[in-house]
Amino acid sequence: MNKKMEKRPSDEEAQAAVRILLQWMGEDPDRKGLVRTPERVLGSYGDWFAGYNQDPFSILGSSFPDAEGYQEIVALKDIDFESHCEHHIAPFIGKAHVAYMPDKKVVGISKLVRVVNAYAKRLQVQEKLTNQIANCINDVLQPRGVAVVLEAQHECMTTRGVYKSNIKMVTSSMLGCFREDEKIRTEFLSMLRDSIR
Repeated sequence: MNKKMEKRPSDEEAQAAVRILLQWMGEDPDRKGLVRTPERVLGSYGDWFAGYNQDPFSILGSSFPDAEGYQEIVALKDIDFESHCEHHIAPFIGKAHVAYMPDKKVVGISKLVRVVNAYAKRLQVQEKLTNQIANCINDVLQPRGVAVVLEAQHECMTTRGVYKSNIKMVTSSMLGCFREDEKIRTEFLSMLRDSIR
């Protein structure tokens, strides 16, 4: 929840807002098929924007000792994610590829997936989402480096606006050794050759 917001609207107030939008569209919110739509929209929003109730930093909070000195790339490819753009509240759907180079600690890999989801399930722009994931991993694990690549198709382009499909936006954030060492960065990107098309 945005800390600047003093009072979160009640479910009843939010459902009333959905009813107004239905009327704005030209619909009758009392029509049989739409009577429960405001309630269903709130349920959907609860799923789509669950990230506001999650703290990505605490998700990564418990890590393991150095895993017997392991200091090579740890990478997860093809993490499915769904988010919504903050400009149109339209979905963008894609895959995240996340890697880090441990220094003194490693983390359970499912926690990396949870960090992606915690940030994705908020209103976003892809560039910011990419940086948030990378910075969180970097700040909590303090590894030698972090690399995040996101690729996604944005419905604000495919279902409105320019109406172009089959376009993927690709963003990356490289920190530490992934930014400074071309060999390490190339090794990571070569791992993604089959994933990014």
